[in-house]
Amino acid sequence: MLTRRDFIKINGITTAGIGMGLKPTWFGANRFESKRPPLASRKFTSKAVEAKISKVKAAIKDPELAWLFENCYPNTLDTTVNYSVKNGRPDTFVITGDIDAMWMRDSSAQVWPYLPLVKEDAELRNLIKGVLNRQAACVLIDPYANAFNAGPTGSEWDSDRTDMKPELHERKWEVDSLCYPIRLAYNYWKTSGDNSFFDENWQKAGKRILFTFKEQQRKNGPGPYHFQRRTEVASDTAPNGGFGNPVKPVGLICSIFRPSDDATIYPFLIPSNYFAVVSLKQMAEMFLVIGKDSKTSAECKVLATEVHAAIEKYATKQHPVYGKVLAYEVDGFGNQLFMDDANVPCLLALPYLGALSNHDPLYLNTRRMVLSSANPYFFKGKAAEGVGGPHVGMNYIWPMSIIMRGLTSTDKNEIIKCIHWLKTTHANTGFMHESFNKDDPTDFTRKWFAWANTLFGELIIKTHQYYPEIL
Repeated sequence: MLTRRDFIKINGITTAGIGMGLKPTWFGANRFESKRPPLASRKFTSKAVEAKISKVKAAIKDPELAWLFENCYPNTLDTTVNYSVKNGRPDTFVITGDIDAMWMRDSSAQVWPYLPLVKEDAELRNLIKGVLNRQAACVLIDPYANAFNAGPTGSEWDSDRTDMKPELHERKWEVDSLCYPIRLAYNYWKTSGDNSFFDENWQKAGKRILFTFKEQQRKNGPGPYHFQRRTEVASDTAPNGGFGNPVKPVGLICSIFRPSDDATIYPFLIPSNYFAVVSLKQMAEMFLVIGKDSKTSAECKVLATEVHAAIEKYATKQHPVYGKVLAYEVDGFGNQLFMDDANVPCLLALPYLGALSNHDPLYLNTRRMVLSSANPYFFKGKAAEGVGGPHVGMNYIWPMSIIMRGLTSTDKNEIIKCIHWLKTTHANTGFMHESFNKDDPTDFTRKWFAWANTLFGELIIKTHQYYPEIL
């Protein structure tokens, strides 16, 4: 799995992008030539996406920023989607980029910025419906898995001490892995008006999600999920026989791993529990309005209410500097962890996920804490400032955190600053990366990370929509 620094320079040439079939390019006069694959090599082409690229790019005065947008925004479609029709239904398998597997989280997030265009493009609509169909099938294979293979091929992680299946790439239990498919389905329905995805298969998957969330409240013991890996990296395995650190059942949902795929310290991961509240309300509406299933809808609402009440009771604290703030993780016994991680869901991203308003005092206090030295994973350097996380270690900023800071900001100057940092830290590659050294952006991880690329495109589109003068 490529998750560490893998950037190489050879005689002034960058190899970043070679994994996508692109030729290395010299820095200099031709640096703003398109880094997209040739048209014939692209995985999927959308007329609506191409029109959006042309429209937004024309409004950007800075040629480097325009170039970055054109490279990044379509990267998911250009390089990671595999669309087909199976048994008369759309089916879309989405890899993350340089890892040839489909994460439930990443696949949802990668196609998310294209949702506003589905009414204009029937083929794009089918592509996203194919993601929904594939995700429902994945949930029914195993709701506890975070990543899947295209078929029953087995995985490099087959030796993990958990209930592996040949269809699974990895089996790390992350609450957000079940939230993201709901978010995508609900917003696809609301945007397109098409509810045909909400068939018997998806409804079975939705009920399995609800059952799994309840099971991981751990009111009747730890449940069946356990995970251990033989590794030197402590965050790649779970303690206590694979069941994670102990919790007191208080209504919150356990997440043994974070959206970074790192193990939680206290299993009640607050950003993911907030995300679950939003997702359960969305699922309640779909079951009631589309499925005419008032019983399941009511169960979703009851669980959402319970989780939200537990967040309010167990996840806040009066900070000596920032006032009332949210913890990142808690255990129900009174222990709380104060930090944030760049991966979404995170505390910084709560308004982006619809969990809190970006005007909410609790969020604003928490945001100020997260973007300060009070967060052990907030880094300031010569190149930029932003949030990282344990996944790649100290002093590495994730562009995703800078993008999310811009997407959740109401301060035009802060958005300008975020875009500037993103423009000046791509290391002449034309793409976003997983992370970069706070003092040296040429020292970065993952040359092909489609989620970060597409998310950057979303930031530029939002800026074009609300603050066009910035561009």
